[in-house]
Amino acid sequence: MNQSAVASDALAQAFVRFSLDCGVLKFGEFKTKAGRLSPYFFNAGLFDDGAKLGQLASFYAQRLVSSGIAFDMIFGPAYKGIPLGAAVAIELARLGRNVPFAYNRKEAKDHGEGGSLVGAPLQGRVLIVDDVMSAGTAARESIALIRAAGATPHAVAIALDRQEMATEPQPDGSVRDVAHSAVQFVREQLGLQVCAIASLSDLLDFLNTQDSAALGQHLPKVRAYRERYGV
Repeated sequence: MNQSAVASDALAQAFVRFSLDCGVLKFGEFKTKAGRLSPYFFNAGLFDDGAKLGQLASFYAQRLVSSGIAFDMIFGPAYKGIPLGAAVAIELARLGRNVPFAYNRKEAKDHGEGGSLVGAPLQGRVLIVDDVMSAGTAARESIALIRAAGATPHAVAIALDRQEMATEPQPDGSVRDVAHSAVQFVREQLGLQVCAIASLSDLLDFLNTQDSAALGQHLPKVRAYRERYGV
């Protein structure tokens, strides 16, 4: 294993521990939007104070720097992507990589400067910053906004890659599992690079190395979930 891979693994493991300590990552039984019963839940909205958000931004920035992904500006999709994108832009500037930042409103403003976009003009290669990617829907919306502004959607940075099958809605209102994950769809079908701080594989590695029985007891359920829904 090369040195960058070792550093990358260490960053992912530190992020999993940080997410647990913040209560962002929880174990139990949680129903997902796809109707699956997941043994874990990741709620990035609980990075809810200055210290947590600052540390989260540091994880994003470190992962982006180590990824080697080139980009000209950051876009934060409403709503969770707005504080995330802003915080990451601040942290990158602190590290000496100052880039413009923009975000969108859910509803276009009809007074003042108007429009649905706020911040720097969208131009060049744009990095989209969000928390997780469930179906790729939010990414498609951001891509459309970026292209409409004449810029190039280039990459997506997320906190956690769940590495599980995406779903597609059916005419009868049900959903159907598909063979690819949302991240794979964005990479292979939409042509964007995807950079994740950590993945489900990293979570499994973390649980597998814990001496704590309280944490170790969750390993079989998370592993079984990966075997059933993983890609």
